[in-house]
Amino acid sequence: MVSAMSTKQRIKAAVLFHALSDQTRLEILNRLKQGEQCVCELTDALQTGQSRLSFHLRVLKEAGFIRDRPEGRWMYYSLNSEGLEDLEDFVGELKKATAMPGSSKKCE
Repeated sequence: MVSAMSTKQRIKAAVLFHALSDQTRLEILNRLKQGEQCVCELTDALQTGQSRLSFHLRVLKEAGFIRDRPEGRWMYYSLNSEGLEDLEDFVGELKKATAMPGSSKKCE
């Protein structure tokens, strides 16, 4: 039997999926598949202002999907495999649940 998610797990799942619910954030993740990028490179590639981009980067970082590191006056971003593993684990649990037989109770 698949165990019920704890409150902490549900909150984490909500944060993960919220981070993935925006087209700009998905584009950032797609660009970071190519490797680490400076915030200035992302700003140019996405043709957006740095403050708007910083908001999206913060959401992705809080979800654990990306990491940052300062170098001089610039910040560099890369994918975080641990955050991606959290997402993979959650989806894996959902997949396990689909393999389990459904409830035998019928609504009346």
